[in-house]
Amino acid sequence: MKSEAHGQKARAKLEEYRAKLAVARAKAKGASADARIEAERRLDAIEERIDRAKDRLEELGDAAEERWDDLEARLERTWDEISEGLERVLARFRGDDSRSG
Repeated sequence: MKSEAHGQKARAKLEEYRAKLAVARAKAKGASADARIEAERRLDAIEERIDRAKDRLEELGDAAEERWDDLEARLERTWDEISEGLERVLARFRGDDSRSG
């Protein structure tokens, strides 16, 4: 079933971003106080996005194929936002602020 495959893919993506979030939080712990506070604020916002995506997936469960098609586009935008946010935070700890805008 297509929706089951979408669900598995989305759950795997959630786990991937949770792992990246954990890495970013660990790196933030070693930063200066100001940088750590700013990173934690951004990481908290990213974690909220991840949690909302997880909630949406749970609500959909065995939703009709049409709903999954619609959800897929929204999830791709959410994944892009999460990925970009994590990259901006991690770039600070690599000394590469070029993506921080």
